[in-house]
Amino acid sequence: MNPTDTGAKLDTTSPQEFIEYYARESLSESTRKRFEGICSKVLKLLPASAQRKEPWQVLDIGCGPGMQCITWAAKGHRVHGLDINAALIDIARQRASEAGLTIDFKVGSATTVPYDNESMDVCLMPELLEHVQAWEMCVREAVRVLRRSGVLFLSTTNFLCPIQHEFNLPLYSWYPAILKRHFEQLATTTRPALANFARYPAVHWFSFYQLRRYLAQYDLECYDRFQMLDADSGSTHRQIIVRLLRQSAFFRFVGQLCITGTVVFAVKR
Repeated sequence: MNPTDTGAKLDTTSPQEFIEYYARESLSESTRKRFEGICSKVLKLLPASAQRKEPWQVLDIGCGPGMQCITWAAKGHRVHGLDINAALIDIARQRASEAGLTIDFKVGSATTVPYDNESMDVCLMPELLEHVQAWEMCVREAVRVLRRSGVLFLSTTNFLCPIQHEFNLPLYSWYPAILKRHFEQLATTTRPALANFARYPAVHWFSFYQLRRYLAQYDLECYDRFQMLDADSGSTHRQIIVRLLRQSAFFRFVGQLCITGTVVFAVKR
């Protein structure tokens, strides 16, 4: 049972291989650029106010070793990071200290977020939902702490695309459920390398369309990664492609078939 399920004891440990892998990957140039891109797009969705002088309140749920938190804190925002893995939180605190940044890091569960109702302007949930059995509770908690006009960012698995990074198996996202359950069992028992030594390997697979339907009940307006692309930068060829993707639901669906992960930007109306 996943420790984030109601009533289960919280297990804050992970294999050393997993900790080292995520600590290392979080420092890569591609990861830095990805976090910068997410920050830039989220800021564009937040309400503009000439009178606002306070920085945004940002919560990173499943923050890992803290580099996305550091990206926001370096821009002057008030940042909070939450993760179930105590060792990764220790790394995050050390990195923030070395960078001279004040960030509120906590060890805890995404299903019982320790923050007040409507206390955050931004909620970030990177690569989290797929690992939690009670993923709906994670979403409800994120929505609960998010203020009106705030932005929720989700990134997770994509069952539409055959390429994925959760399991070291070809075409895994297209496997039938019974076969997925078999490999999940192996990954948590005798063959942990199948899922990169994750204590809680991916057990859910999503599409943008599925998450958009689910989030609609919370009055969240959703945008996919293609709708958030900048149509006025780059070459003429790129601008034409981006405009096609932004204006055509069909081309965006084709794009979803080719992208390894699902990304959702959602505004709380």
